[in-house]
Amino acid sequence: MSPKIFKGVPAQKFGGFHDTESRKVFDQDLIPEKFNLLKERFFSVNNWENYTGKAFAAFKLYDFDGNPADREPQKGDFIRIDIPGPGEPEAKGYDWVKITDICFYQDSFSESISITCRPSINPQNKKSRHIAHFYSSAASSTFMISRNIAYLKAAVYGRNERPNWNAKLPDVIRNLATALGGMLGIAKIQWKQLTDSFLDFD
Repeated sequence: MSPKIFKGVPAQKFGGFHDTESRKVFDQDLIPEKFNLLKERFFSVNNWENYTGKAFAAFKLYDFDGNPADREPQKGDFIRIDIPGPGEPEAKGYDWVKITDICFYQDSFSESISITCRPSINPQNKKSRHIAHFYSSAASSTFMISRNIAYLKAAVYGRNERPNWNAKLPDVIRNLATALGGMLGIAKIQWKQLTDSFLDFD
């Protein structure tokens, strides 16, 4: 199966990929109101864990200097991810991504918003240029929400997923195990939990 192609989603060139999507149908009159609620959730990165439950990864937004941020995400910001289980000791157990793009598209019948992130350094460790993530810097995750006249959609699109080999041996083993698990579908199950929760307004 080939990866889906959307505006704002990087092209798939090598490694693993996934297309994780959730849809929910609403009466046409309710679509604008529900999409506004969805946008509030989507831009509240620090609250994503509240929608999915404590068993899921915790996300925290940081500005370009590595300071905690309690606002909507911006291009150049970082997101610290706390995945259940051991993380890289050098990054104090966390994985880090940088927001490289935020895209908005709209026409008469539809609207979409996407946030693309790539594995990054730990912005709080100014001395290290090491990618603090189990995937290499070429990988990307694009979080997207959209609406049309019939339904809302929340999605995560992973592209060019390969393990991060540029680390100390214990971290390489951890990166390989985590990355392979993700490429084999474990990450897709977790992302589906997030996309489903974005649309759970009940």
